[in-house]
Amino acid sequence: MRDASRRQAVLAVISACVVLVFGLGAGVNLAVGRLATSELHPTPIQVLWIVDTYLVVFGCLLIPAGALGDRMGYKQMLLTGLAVLAAGSVASAVAPDVPLLLAGRVLAGAGAALVLPNSLSLLVECFPPDERPHAVAVWTGMTGLGGAVGNLGGGLILQFYDWQMLFAAAAPLAIVALAIVGRVAPRTEGHKMPLDLLGVAILVPAIFSLLFGIIEGQELGWGSGTVLGAFAASALIAAAFVRHGLRREHPLIDPRVFSLPGLRAGVLGIVASFVGMYSLFYLNGQYLMSVKGYSPFLAGACILPLAVTMYLLSPRSVALARRLGERRTVAAGLLVLACGLALLAVCDAGTPYPAYAVVLVLISAGSALSNPLLSLSIIGSLPQGEAGVGSGINSFAREIGGALGVALFGSLLNTAYARQLPEALRGLASTGNAAMLKSIGSTLELVDRVGGTQADRLAALARGAFSDAMGQAALVVAGLVVLGAVPVVVWIKTDAVPKVRSGDLQTTVEAADAPKM
Repeated sequence: MRDASRRQAVLAVISACVVLVFGLGAGVNLAVGRLATSELHPTPIQVLWIVDTYLVVFGCLLIPAGALGDRMGYKQMLLTGLAVLAAGSVASAVAPDVPLLLAGRVLAGAGAALVLPNSLSLLVECFPPDERPHAVAVWTGMTGLGGAVGNLGGGLILQFYDWQMLFAAAAPLAIVALAIVGRVAPRTEGHKMPLDLLGVAILVPAIFSLLFGIIEGQELGWGSGTVLGAFAASALIAAAFVRHGLRREHPLIDPRVFSLPGLRAGVLGIVASFVGMYSLFYLNGQYLMSVKGYSPFLAGACILPLAVTMYLLSPRSVALARRLGERRTVAAGLLVLACGLALLAVCDAGTPYPAYAVVLVLISAGSALSNPLLSLSIIGSLPQGEAGVGSGINSFAREIGGALGVALFGSLLNTAYARQLPEALRGLASTGNAAMLKSIGSTLELVDRVGGTQADRLAALARGAFSDAMGQAALVVAGLVVLGAVPVVVWIKTDAVPKVRSGDLQTTVEAADAPKM
């Protein structure tokens, strides 16, 4: 196989790996109802952690997994991750009780953590500097596409099978990817520096406490002792990690790297972008199913404009940056994303789907324009021997941004929804069902049960209150994205994309136009 053909084969299979990792995390959200009523009889808290365990373990291990790839080889760790992901998926599918299901989700999350940062590092290793930005841009596009594919594929699977098949389907896909990676990807050699095991032991609980606080904040309240204690513990442990890193000769992460403007810009920009993207993911199902009345599968299919835009536009961001510069391209991307979020304020039950699709396209276009360049800014700020750690930081920023997006938008939406509810709906509340007015889905269920002859009118009021709350929450998040964009544009690394001669520009654009999947 020629080198160029081999590189494209590596890019294709790694793109599939990234879609699998993000799709497995997104698709399970559609199975929450099935899990809650399954023969496992989980409690509501257990259902929450069946969904979140994968994401929490994934987030905790991203940076250590990247550092492990630096030392053991990126291909070797990617293959190990795919095998562990397959094993965890099978264990989840056949679990006879909740503890074993949670153990399977832990295993799958650990496998995913090995896959994601090492897949990006392997691309950086495989591609020469002039082709590397395009490869990173395609990889970045796949991270957004994965969530959409997970929603669509998960809806399709659940249309015909039960929740077990959602986990089981990931195993053969991981095995096939493992076989192809083993055949086409070049073996990479790691460096001999020892792994900072004490640093890993300090960092993991710091990240766990942070993610625990973010996830539980929406449920328990941001002022609860449990949530505040989790954030305080995370801050204290993180301070210990910084102190440890400054004293060690070869730390897991040298804290001084965060003094690099390009790395700070990449991390903050990706967090801001994923806050916006995951706010939309949190909202999309509720809006389309509860307000518009779509089926779960149709709601998943309706996010396709986002996936297509992300797939087509991400590779083009590099060519655009060569014309306009990284700073202008990133600024334009984050502003377009914020505009898309702001337009959610005019969406309601009567909004036609094509108008809503425009919102999806704007949000995904903004993310597609900015994220590849932000990732390049992070990776380009570190030595190539630390590509695994850089990829881990890059992936961790996505995870934190996604978790913050869901928690922040969910809290803003629920608070605004409770405030917008008209008295006619509040009158349905009693000692036994007041909690059902906290979300649009449960409110509509309550109206259907006790609304009587006024059920249609009350349902319309609930949908109107939700639409108003959705708009208020979206405007706040859009404003936060704009605020975050300011330091990002100031700090962004402006030499992450190699410049080309004017005579080579058309070739570059044509290469970017074809994702070469």
